[in-house]
Amino acid sequence: MPEEYLVAQELHKSFNEQKAVDGVSFAIYRGEIFGLLGPNGAGKTTAIRMMSTVLEPDRGDVTIGGHSVRREADAVRSQIGVCPQELALYEDLSALDNLVFFGRMAGMSGKEAHDQAMARLELMGLSERAKGKVDKFSGGMKRRVNLAVGLMGHPEMLFLDEPTVGVDPQSRNNIYETIEGLRDGGMTILYTTHYMEEADRLCDRVAIMDGGQIIALDTPYELRSQIGEPDKVTLEDVFLKLTGRSLRD
Repeated sequence: MPEEYLVAQELHKSFNEQKAVDGVSFAIYRGEIFGLLGPNGAGKTTAIRMMSTVLEPDRGDVTIGGHSVRREADAVRSQIGVCPQELALYEDLSALDNLVFFGRMAGMSGKEAHDQAMARLELMGLSERAKGKVDKFSGGMKRRVNLAVGLMGHPEMLFLDEPTVGVDPQSRNNIYETIEGLRDGGMTILYTTHYMEEADRLCDRVAIMDGGQIIALDTPYELRSQIGEPDKVTLEDVFLKLTGRSLRD
């Protein structure tokens, strides 16, 4: 049996009596890419913020590598990297200085932070632009620097919240190949996206959220099989069938 690395149990979170996450439970296996999909307002971001120790659940808990986000938040943070949807970069600094800064914030020595930063930039195809200011970078390059920041500190698990928004095809392909390489190297990844073809390509399993709850969870192939011939329907067909076609704010 695969080893469960992240286990979410009956997660609940409300804001002003409005349920954002309503009894979410699932497990992510070590070394898999797990997709968390859903329309706007489904509760994905709130769930991720609880799993990554940013928000405390009202009820329920998450264990990551055996550590509780409620009782052992520091131990959890030492195991995870986060690549948020909003770029978390200092645009007046170089790519290298951004990574070194975040490495030092995580407690690394100057040399360790520098060495790791250069290795991460090389992984993202940006080593030749290491000393370039981020404000001069394209959107795709900024996304790749953002991902490199999330990899500082050798995390065992990576949270990726829509990492390819607004990027060019070349950068998107680089990000795909990097993520697949990280998974092949044993990293556990939680991936959110609104691009269904990304989830179909990258994710070993997919959970679809709506109304603060998990409404489906399986491999992309099995989810497609539930509504038709899996080679003739798409994950987007599944998504629209389960969540409806009405517009979401």
